[in-house]
This record gives sequence, structure tokens and C-alpha cells, in this order.
Amino acid sequence: MIWNGARSRMIARRFCMKGLLTMARKIGFALVLAIAAAAGVFFFVVPSRVDRSLNKIVPHAPYEVSEEAQALHESLRLADLHDDALLWDRDFSKRQTRGHTDAPRLIEGGYRLQILAAVTKTPKNMNYDQNSGDTDNITLLTIAQRWPVKTWSSLAERALHIARRAHEAERRSSGAVAIIRSKEDLRERMEAEGLAVILATEGAHPLEGDLENIDRLYDAGYRVLGLQHFFDNELGGSLHGASHRGLTEFGRKAVAAAQEKGMIIDIAHSSEAVVRDVLAISSAPIIVSHTGLRGNCDSPRNLPDELMIETAAKGGLIGVGFWDGAVCDPSVPSIARAIAYAVDLVGADHVALGSDYDGATTVPFDASEAAALTQALLNEGLDAATIKAVMGETAIRFFEENLPEK
Repeated sequence: MIWNGARSRMIARRFCMKGLLTMARKIGFALVLAIAAAAGVFFFVVPSRVDRSLNKIVPHAPYEVSEEAQALHESLRLADLHDDALLWDRDFSKRQTRGHTDAPRLIEGGYRLQILAAVTKTPKNMNYDQNSGDTDNITLLTIAQRWPVKTWSSLAERALHIARRAHEAERRSSGAVAIIRSKEDLRERMEAEGLAVILATEGAHPLEGDLENIDRLYDAGYRVLGLQHFFDNELGGSLHGASHRGLTEFGRKAVAAAQEKGMIIDIAHSSEAVVRDVLAISSAPIIVSHTGLRGNCDSPRNLPDELMIETAAKGGLIGVGFWDGAVCDPSVPSIARAIAYAVDLVGADHVALGSDYDGATTVPFDASEAAALTQALLNEGLDAATIKAVMGETAIRFFEENLPEK
């Protein structure tokens, strides 16, 4: 009986250990499945949901476009100064079911030239009043979208990766998209069909305080250098930053070095002091790629009219935005009124479209529906020559005159 009892206890322990091992294996397998499922959601579901939640179109019935407006629209060459489509996990060369733009929708809408911007950093709780550069929303997005590991910690690498994505879209587009580096490139593209794309930075923080990175960005295809975004950086103050300072010494050197290479300076998010400093030292015309006009829409996103007048007086270009921060009411008539106001203020030779498409904005129409804006501009009383200028010809001429020669 003693032997039998000991053996029974030994057998019981074995069964117990076997049961525990089986349970551990099941728990481990379940844990692996849970981690895999969570990873799948993070990498393949979250990016598209974030994209859909931030880049919205105001619900609307099909816009009514008259025969007159449609005929005029079909004669236009549209150009837009600011689009953030390359930030998101989409193939720009193919038609998408989310967001505001892609090459097919832009071409369908009549666009011939689109500036695509590289967003490399945004602060948490981003607002128009005051932000710090201490936090960054884009890091998590780069990880979720499976960008190269080196982009997780380097803003320069993010900008270079975005440029590579643009060139990949160009290759996949079967000739529909061309990256423009020079006046010659643009002139040739305007004589052919398809969409011309110019690369821009949304803020110059990808320089990471090193002037040599201007050469890296230039070699990657960037031809527009935005100076600030929603926070102060090494070059100076943001319109939405804490310091409101002007250009730093590094900022002055960066502007000079970029312009020497033929890059165009964009002051869309720059502080008023930075804008004044740039206007004072600039050796070439500058742009405000996406904005409103404060006299039309008294928003903290918009610079004072006096700076718009001075920018235009020095040959610059002002891109009127499509979202509420720029025009107060994100509707087609409001955009048309803002454009008409800009034309009255600085003249059609200095006014362009600056949609801020795919920039975490809500807009009244996507790129394929641009004829609705042509109709609204006619309704606003603008003549065909003015509409032709602001919808694209002014911007095309500006870049034909100000890009590097070859």
C-alpha cells in the first residue's frame, strides 16, 4: 500500500506537470496570437483609419456646374501649391478611396502641376495659437506605416524617404507623373500630358541644424523649402510657436544657401518676424504655399494683409487654402470669396491655389471635383482671364521663372 501510494502520487505529479505544460503552451500560443493580432491592427488598420479620420470631405450632393463653367474648366491648366498626400499609406499613382488626392483624381480634375510636401514632424495637441517642438505625432505614424527604422529618429531620413516614395509613384504611374527639378523639366512637361510634381518640405527641421542637409534634400529632388511648421525650429519662430522670433543666424544661412541652389522659400507657417526677415534678405521671390488672408478671414492661421502685399510686391506667390483655418468656412463659395479678395488685394499675377489637401484638413471637394471651384469663381464675378490665372497659369509661370535652369 505504501508503494502503491507513492507511485500514485508520482503519477499524479506527472499528470499535473503535463497539464501545466499543456496550459502554458496554450497560454503562450494565445499570447502569440494576441500579439500578432494587435500588430496586424497597428500596422495594417490604424494608418488607414487615422487617414480617414483626419482627411475628410464635407458631405455634399454632386456640385452643379454649368456648360459655361465646364467649358472654361476644360480649357484650364490647374496648379496647386500644397498637398500632403505623401505622408499617408497610399499609392499616389493609383486612385484611392480615401483622402483628397492622388494622381488619377488630380488629372481628372484638370491639374497639371502639384506641389507635394514632406510632413516630417507635428506636435501633440497641435493648434494655431502656441505649440512646443518637444513632442512628435509623426514618429508613431512612421512606425505604424512600416517606414525604414532610420526614419523613426531622423527627420532628415523621413524627408528622404518621402522623396523616394514620390519617385516610386512616378515609376509606377506609366508616365502620368513626372518629378520636376528644373525650368526645363517643367516646360517640357507642360507641352506633354500628365501631372508635374514639385517636392517641398513642410518646415526646414529636416535640416537638423546642418546646412549640408540642404544638398541632400536638393539631390533627392526637393525644390521648395518651407521654413517652419507648427513649432519653432533651428531656423526661427513659427506662426504657431512660443517664441515669435525672427530668423536665427542658422536660418539666415539656410535661406541664403537654399536660394543659391535655386530652391524656392515657403513661409506658409512662419512667424511674422521670420516673414519680415526673409523679405528683407531674400534674393528671389518667395511663396506662401497654403494660407488665407486675414482681412478676409480673421484666423490665427493667416498672416496680416500687409505681409501678403509685401510678398507680392517682391514677386511672390500666395496660395489660397480650402479649409476652415484659411477661409473660415470650408465651402466652395467661401474659397471663391477668399480668392477674389486676394485678387483685389495683390492682383491675379500673385494668387494661386494652396489647398492643403491631405493635410489633416476637411475640405468641400476632392481634386476630381475642381470644376465646382471654377463655377464658384464665375459666380463671384471673376472673368475668364482671371480665373485662368489663379487656377493655374500664375503658378506655372512662377515656377517656370524661378526653378533652377537645368
